[in-house]
Amino acid sequence: MVESPVADLHAHTTNSDGEMTLSAVPDAAREAGVDAVAITDHDRLHPDLGTPWEMRDGVRLIHGIELRVESPVGRVDLLGYAVEPTPALKREVERLQADREQRGAAIIDRVEDRLGVDLDIEAAPGIGRPNIARAVADATTMSVDDVFADLIGDDCPCYVPRDVPDFETGRELLADAAALVGLAHPLRYDDPAATLELCSDLDAVEQFYPYGWSVDSTLVERAVDRHDLVPTGGSDAHDHTLGRAGLDADAYARFREAVELPHP
Repeated sequence: MVESPVADLHAHTTNSDGEMTLSAVPDAAREAGVDAVAITDHDRLHPDLGTPWEMRDGVRLIHGIELRVESPVGRVDLLGYAVEPTPALKREVERLQADREQRGAAIIDRVEDRLGVDLDIEAAPGIGRPNIARAVADATTMSVDDVFADLIGDDCPCYVPRDVPDFETGRELLADAAALVGLAHPLRYDDPAATLELCSDLDAVEQFYPYGWSVDSTLVERAVDRHDLVPTGGSDAHDHTLGRAGLDADAYARFREAVELPHP
């Protein structure tokens, strides 16, 4: 794990299922000692980031996206960095957001029926399961972790699947719109070794993040070497805390070169 990272390349805002507004990101970055943050909201482009990157209050914000896709080894998440949205990506994001709202409403209905409670949440654009889990925690004695483990996690009684694009469609959409496309949190999946083989068709892989380290991390190192990947990293923040993981100065310099970001 990188100590004192200078770049956190995986963060979520209220545009999807994070707690932090975009305007709060620079303060959170400075508090964490981070110079750059990639905004990677789930299946959604941030409407207030009109360019691949921009400086705000001395912090570089990189326009990114985290896109879930169906691959031959199961559902995985792809990260696109320095995004310039194409019409095709915009159309797919709009479709995914409509699906997210419908799915969110269905999960809320199932949870309310099962627990006999009224949740203070509606299925709005960008809704994700963390939003619902926090609402359940506020309305009951359950923790957010308990909500995922017992109610809305995969294969749980209130889980509702989403309609996501296949791996090749998602990869092509991001390749046309982003400067760099990588695999997110590879050790998180059921078969990390098989999942990392997907990187043969990608530019990058998320090597540094603050969970999943019960699995052999050398799998990622070997994939970086085998497929000549750009290592990325980030905290996967859904709260206000950045810098729990990310890139050190040397790794960030390699990333900057790959996406053609100016120095510093």
